[in-house]
Amino acid sequence: MSNVPDSASELGSQASNAIEATGKPKLRRALTTPMVVLYGLGVTIGAGIYVLVGTTAAEAGQFAPIAFLMAALVVAFTAFSYAELSTRYPVSAGEAAYVEAGFKRGWLATIVGLLVAASGMVSASAVAIGAGSYLHEFWAVSEAFLTACVVIVMGLIALWGITQSVTIAAVITVIEISGLVFVMYWGFSAPDPKGVSILETLTPSELGHWVGIGSASVLAFFAFVGFEDMANVAEEVKDPKATMPKAIFWTLILATVLYIGTTIAVLVAVPIPTLSASSAPLSLVFVEAGDRTKQAFGLIAVVATVNGVLIQMIMASRVIYGLAERNHLPAILAKVSPSTQTPIVATLAVTAMILLLSLALPIEALAERTSQIVLVVFILVNLALIRLKLNGQRVEGTVHAPLVVPILGVVTSAGLLMISIA
Repeated sequence: MSNVPDSASELGSQASNAIEATGKPKLRRALTTPMVVLYGLGVTIGAGIYVLVGTTAAEAGQFAPIAFLMAALVVAFTAFSYAELSTRYPVSAGEAAYVEAGFKRGWLATIVGLLVAASGMVSASAVAIGAGSYLHEFWAVSEAFLTACVVIVMGLIALWGITQSVTIAAVITVIEISGLVFVMYWGFSAPDPKGVSILETLTPSELGHWVGIGSASVLAFFAFVGFEDMANVAEEVKDPKATMPKAIFWTLILATVLYIGTTIAVLVAVPIPTLSASSAPLSLVFVEAGDRTKQAFGLIAVVATVNGVLIQMIMASRVIYGLAERNHLPAILAKVSPSTQTPIVATLAVTAMILLLSLALPIEALAERTSQIVLVVFILVNLALIRLKLNGQRVEGTVHAPLVVPILGVVTSAGLLMISIA
C-alpha cells in the first residue's frame, strides 16, 4: 500500500505528473468554482428536499425546519474541516487520503474510502426510488421499472465524461433550484392553506418537541449529504486550493436557506398527516393547482431527483478509482477510458450496485443508513485533522481551521450518530 504524502503540493505534483510516469490516461482537470458549487448543490438538493420532507415531518411535525437547521449546524463544523483538508490533499477518494495522512494507516483509509463510496451508492439508491415515484405520476408503469431506467441512464451519462456530466448536472441544478423557489412561492401564496402558520413552525416549547426534532435531524442530515462529495472530484478541479473552500461554504449556505424556506412553505400549504405519508412530498403543494402547473412541477421534481443519482454516481466512482489508483483496491478499478477520461470499470461497478440497492430496500432505510455511514466518516475525518494539527503539520496556501472546529465536528457528529442509533 502506498502512503499519502504529508505535503499537499507533493501530492498534487504526483497527481499531475502521473500520466507521464505511467503512460496511463488520467482524470482531466476541468472544473471551475461555479461548476463545483452547482455540482455540490445538485447532489445536496436532489438527495434531500425533494424526497424526504415528508419523512422528516413525520418525526418532527411542524418543527421540521428546525431539524434542518440543527443538521446544518452539525455539518458546518465538518465543512470547515473539509475546506482545509481538500486544499491539503486535492485528490480523488479525498476522505481516504485525509484519514491516511492523519492516522498513517492504509487499512483505515481503505475502510473510510469504502464507507464513502457506500454512502454515495446508498444515497443514490434512495434518490432513484424518489425519482421513480415522481415519474410514476406521468407513466402508469411499475415504479421499480422506472427506478431501474433512471439508474441505467444516469450510469451512461456518468461514463460520458466529467465535463459533460457536471455540465448536465449544473443545468439540472439550476432547474431544481427554480423548482424550490416555485414551491415557496406557491406554498406561501396559497389562498386556502391547509397546514400550520409560519410562526408555529419556529416555536418548539416542550421537551417532547425537541426529542422529535433530534430524531428528525438524522433524516434532515441526509439532505445535506453532498457537500463532502466535492472533495472527491478535487483531482478534476482546475485550481483546488482556491476553489474547494469557496465551493463547500457556498453549497452549505445556499442549501440551508433553500431547505428551511421550502420546508416552511410545504408545512403551511399541506396538512402534516398527508405530507408524512408521501414519497413525493413537494408535489402535494400543487394538489389544487391546474393540470399544467402540476405537470410542470412534476417534471422539475423528476429532473431534480435524477440529478442526485448522477452526481452520487460520479462521486462514488471517483472514490473507488482513487482507492484503486493508490493500490488499496484491485488495479482494474483504476482503469480510465482513453477517450472519455472517466473511470470506466469503477463507474460500471457503482451503477450495478445502485441498481441492486434501489430495487431491494425502502427509501427510509436507505436514507438512515446513508446518514449513519456519513457521520462515521465525518468523525474520522475530523479526528484526522486534529492529529495533523497536533503533529504540527501545516501547509502554506491552504485554509486553516482552528483546532476547536474539528473537535466540535467530532462532538456534534458523534451526538447525531448516537441519536440515530438510540
